[in-house]
Amino acid sequence: MEVDFLLIGQGIAGTVLSYRLMQAGQRVIVIDQPNQNQSSRIAAGLYNPVTGRKMVKTWNADLLFPEIEPLYEELESVLGAKFLYKNPIYRPFLSIEEQNEWMGNSGDEKFVSYLKEIRTSSYFEAVKDEFGGVLLNTSGYLDINVLLDGYTRYLSERNLVRFEKYEETQLTVEKTGIKYQDIQAKGVVYCNGLGSLGSKFFRDLPFAPVKGEILDIEQDFQPQEIINRGVFRITLPSKLLRVGSTYSWHDLDQGPTERAKNEILDRLDNLVNIENKKVVVHKTGIRPATKDRRPFLGKHPEHESVYIFNGFGAKGVSLIPYYSKMMIDLLIKKNEPHPDVNISRFFKYI
Repeated sequence: MEVDFLLIGQGIAGTVLSYRLMQAGQRVIVIDQPNQNQSSRIAAGLYNPVTGRKMVKTWNADLLFPEIEPLYEELESVLGAKFLYKNPIYRPFLSIEEQNEWMGNSGDEKFVSYLKEIRTSSYFEAVKDEFGGVLLNTSGYLDINVLLDGYTRYLSERNLVRFEKYEETQLTVEKTGIKYQDIQAKGVVYCNGLGSLGSKFFRDLPFAPVKGEILDIEQDFQPQEIINRGVFRITLPSKLLRVGSTYSWHDLDQGPTERAKNEILDRLDNLVNIENKKVVVHKTGIRPATKDRRPFLGKHPEHESVYIFNGFGAKGVSLIPYYSKMMIDLLIKKNEPHPDVNISRFFKYI
């Protein structure tokens, strides 16, 4: 079988990149083990233009956010599935000083496109927001499992995916491309998250795996808005509430932990005034984060046909639409990615 590119992994990265490649007229085949996509499948799928304790604009937001909704809406149309939920995010203020700062931001052109409303008094009776809060637009979440399952069917119907373990020992890298089993291609792209740590080509890249745990709970108060401060609280179509998430660089080999569950529930109690809640689902996954919190894009320094598109951590839903276009420019036009994300910044390690 002759194709243009062989992609390893069909998480969010492999899904979006393979779609972009096909839209650009390239022939692809994907090798995937669905049960290995846990970092994608347990993610909340949140995209949020203002993040962190200090409520700052997301890194590169002005580049990233114009790409997010158009791409996922296009994929919804192609796949005939609903997985994009464009919901406002409400972030309560913690002090009058923070309220004043955001009143100033309301007139700053850097923030205007992301602000829906500034509240100087409580917005929700059920939320602990005595100082009010900021209501954000250009925000929401992705039901990642619906996207991945729909795209898997799309690939399967076209015989473009193989459900098997990728065996790198069967890969032959040649001057003009690669060969893997019966597949010949111009290049191979590693989109397989922490699976790339098992690759002889990329195992020395500075991944920094982060464990995340989230809960689906039953609780009263089910607003359309996503409430987010210290913990996010999303009303799902099922009327369950998705709450999370934790970040741990330790206990990576453990499954769901009581410590993380209690941490999430304690933070939830600090966010809303409703005591009654029932945990229905407790999930965990290991995110393919990086030490400098920037993704890995690029080609191997010694092998022209070996590439990586990886390391998106907890913000894959936001980062991948924009950076997949940059990766396409590398794969097809040979344009190098921006130095901030180009793996050339780590060539001394690999």
